[in-house]
Amino acid sequence: MALALLAALLGACGGQNAGDPAEAVRRYLTAKAAGDADGVRRGLCSALEASLEQETLAFKDLNARLEDMACTTNSAANTVTCTGQILLDYGGEVQTFPLAAYAVVQEDGVWKWCGEAR
Repeated sequence: MALALLAALLGACGGQNAGDPAEAVRRYLTAKAAGDADGVRRGLCSALEASLEQETLAFKDLNARLEDMACTTNSAANTVTCTGQILLDYGGEVQTFPLAAYAVVQEDGVWKWCGEAR
């Protein structure tokens, strides 16, 4: 009986379900490409809050879009690696930039994008 009680307590203390780090990165990159300030704010880690405006305006007027994005989580390293690319329109000339590996952190029970992984 004590073992059952301990198991129930541990289950209850397991914390919030933080969700999928890869999905958090997908949401963040999608918001950034769209210039969605609220979406960027929700997905940005607190360590990078000072760069909110820069992150939000990074693709302003470039018709940014994500192509073939697929992301996987490396839980041991707190990183998410994404394949695919960002397409940017520079005055009619489309340039592509590959997606990369990104650092993620859990804050207030939610995964947040925290820059490119080192």
